[in-house]
Amino acid sequence: METVAVILEAPERLTLRPLALNPMAAGDVLVEIDWSGISSGTEKLLWTGRMPSFPGMGYPLVPGYESVGRIVDAGAEARGRIGEWVFVPGANCYAQARGLFGGTARQVVLPAARAIRIRESLGRDGILLALAATAHHAIAVGGAPDLVIGHGILGRLIARISVASGGGTPTVWETNPDRRDGFGYPVIDPATDERRDYRAICDASGASDILDIAFSRIGKGGEVVLAGFYDRLSFAFPPAFMREARLRIAAEFTPADIAATLALIDAGVLELDGLISHARPAAEAPEAYPQAFTDPGCLKMVLDWRTL
Repeated sequence: METVAVILEAPERLTLRPLALNPMAAGDVLVEIDWSGISSGTEKLLWTGRMPSFPGMGYPLVPGYESVGRIVDAGAEARGRIGEWVFVPGANCYAQARGLFGGTARQVVLPAARAIRIRESLGRDGILLALAATAHHAIAVGGAPDLVIGHGILGRLIARISVASGGGTPTVWETNPDRRDGFGYPVIDPATDERRDYRAICDASGASDILDIAFSRIGKGGEVVLAGFYDRLSFAFPPAFMREARLRIAAEFTPADIAATLALIDAGVLELDGLISHARPAAEAPEAYPQAFTDPGCLKMVLDWRTL
């Protein structure tokens, strides 16, 4: 079998071309992708070549862990899944490229257990499940924050999930005035905030200097949760020492986060409306990726595979 996939041939060199798929095993499914998202955090590091070394890292690679589509075929042990609308958190199914994270292709093969059934009515918003589960995991790790730093896609989901799960209404910092549109919570310029006693701060900015900023704003014994992905971090020790600051790192989401996030969506308390700002045909991937990483007006970019 063959598919058409987005391939990072090398840093800042992206193509869209056919790739051979590995044969399906008995427990695998074949998913035809309709929509896939571009991550402005993790995938930007892959694009720039600044991604730290991980098992499976290297070029050429197929990026992507935010795809939705329909199961159109399956191995002998998974035939009952055919026809389901599913979320695909990545795939490692290519004979000629690395699958890190492997979800940005027209067709993908993956174990049936990794294809997560979701409501088809979510449409392209279904690609947000990975980010929403990541936001949920950050809250599960550190508790509901009273300050969220950054009102990009992840910061918005952290704030929305905090409200939806009864964790309270956080304050959100955003330096870009065009992104200060709240959704039931205040979004303010950090320069106007004089508070220095935050109990729990969750960073969704990914900024390399965030610890100095955050440690200067927590109260004694306060905690900072890092929800973004960072190349390297450092901080001045005295302010953290004086406040007996605590630091947590929220890693990738778990199946429990997926289940909890879907429950909030199905209950109607977590809305995903208005989070996808840009959509382009998959054929325009070479232009869509740079735009997703450099256009400040692009909150979330998705690729439409249906016309390919």
